[in-house]
Amino acid sequence: MKPISRRFPWLANVTLYGCLFAGGDLAHQLVAQKESMDWKHTRNVAIVAISFHGNFNYFWLRALERRFPGKSAGMVLRKLLLDQSFASPLATSVFYAGLSFLEGKEDIFEDWREKFFNTWKTGLFYWPFMQFLNFVLMPLHMRTAFMGCCAFLWATFLCFSRQSGDGTATVALAFVMDPRRTLEEMPIWNYTYLCVT
Repeated sequence: MKPISRRFPWLANVTLYGCLFAGGDLAHQLVAQKESMDWKHTRNVAIVAISFHGNFNYFWLRALERRFPGKSAGMVLRKLLLDQSFASPLATSVFYAGLSFLEGKEDIFEDWREKFFNTWKTGLFYWPFMQFLNFVLMPLHMRTAFMGCCAFLWATFLCFSRQSGDGTATVALAFVMDPRRTLEEMPIWNYTYLCVT
């Protein structure tokens, strides 16, 4: 009997991706605000992850494999370049704007304007390596699920960035080192702020 990921690849991949992405929000909340969990926020993260991210990645990864089949260096490089120049900015944009829309914010692009570029640059230090492993090691029917596993950590970072950070890894690491400090109290934030103003 075939495993569920083979019999129902779309359902298995998208569901796992959405659950892991929402789990990233829970992980962030457990560290940042244990005493007051915001289940509505986790629900919104899950809605965005399942309705867009999981589905998009499932079909995107298949389209890349059809267009650039195989695991040769040239094919993997083409897939990585396309993924980071098109899919990554789109997914980050949908995360920020989608959550703002679900929360009923008046300006759904405010978070996107403030944090998108930093977040995308930070992702360039994480996703190319993860996607390289995905394209080289994973069979096609498991690639979205593998991305979901990687997205757990990424979603934790995104949820922190959206609620407390600025989209940079330095602020996120400062938070991990001392979660009780506010953004303004973090010396790294003050240094970053001084550098860009």
